[in-house]
Amino acid sequence: MTPRHRGPDYVTLRRESPVPVWLQIAWRGGLVIGLLALAILVHWFERDGLRDSYDGHVSFLDVIYFTMISITTTGYGDIVPISTEARLFDALVVTPIRIFFVLIFIGTAYTFVFRRTWEKWRMQTIQRNLCDHIIVAGFGTSGSEAVDELITRGAPPERIVVIDPSAEALDRAHSLGCAVMEADATRDKTLEAVRIKAAKAIIVSAGRDDTSILITLTARHLSPDISISIAVRNADNELLARQAGATTVINPVSFAGLLLAGSTHGAHISDYMADLASSHGRVQLAEREVDPEECGSPLSAIAKGLGVRFYRDGRPYGFWEPEAAALKPGDIIVEILPTAASERELD
Repeated sequence: MTPRHRGPDYVTLRRESPVPVWLQIAWRGGLVIGLLALAILVHWFERDGLRDSYDGHVSFLDVIYFTMISITTTGYGDIVPISTEARLFDALVVTPIRIFFVLIFIGTAYTFVFRRTWEKWRMQTIQRNLCDHIIVAGFGTSGSEAVDELITRGAPPERIVVIDPSAEALDRAHSLGCAVMEADATRDKTLEAVRIKAAKAIIVSAGRDDTSILITLTARHLSPDISISIAVRNADNELLARQAGATTVINPVSFAGLLLAGSTHGAHISDYMADLASSHGRVQLAEREVDPEECGSPLSAIAKGLGVRFYRDGRPYGFWEPEAAALKPGDIIVEILPTAASERELD
């Protein structure tokens, strides 16, 4: 979206240009001066091909004046080219330089005034309207897989905000249609800029456990009720992540170990576990609150899917336990549902 604003208290989406503003202006100014100097030099050496109707003498100041007027306008007619060489130079070189000057001036004005003003206003509007969105802090392997899965499950890309300190990591997220921010997600200012208090959830996968836990602490401090999912690599840090305020802690290394261990007990166990975790397979896990018409019915009789577990007052119950004989208002059901792909197969 737009480059970051340089003010101390404002952060916008997208990333900053790798070329500083002063250098962009400097090279454009240098190009203009270089072309102008070239035209003056050629006119000076070909001054015998110019005629001054005022005093009949063409001085160096007259050459500068004639060149400036010729490049910025069509001329006043007081100094005119009379030789074939001077006319050809004006027609084939000076006229294109005049057009090029106009393009440079218009392009510079657009880049540094109009576009930045427009993009700043647009980003402010987007940020003001962010609501019920998902923040992804870290766009490495796990973060990018999470975004792909969110989009596959139907999350609108414009409702996903990706934060990462690396501009290269944000290119793909930006191409997917996500709003992106090149910034440090451990800072209060960054998370406030993406309206964390209005967000639906935040996924934290910074690549380092200490950074991910610090982001979790910052997020929980700013938004006490937000759902926080964090990926940690070291099992010792799982407790720390929960103490930092994480709602869900995922250890990809441990999960891979579970899949490997499950595969030793059957060739299809790990395949089914991976199928449940992804929306690309034939089934998927879903979580929802019990419907009013399901209250009083057993977990096995829910209407939408296959109930495998439910949570009551924060405690999990399996489908085989006595509490599963009658669901109550407020229970949270975990069920297995067919994916859209498997439903299309039935059609």
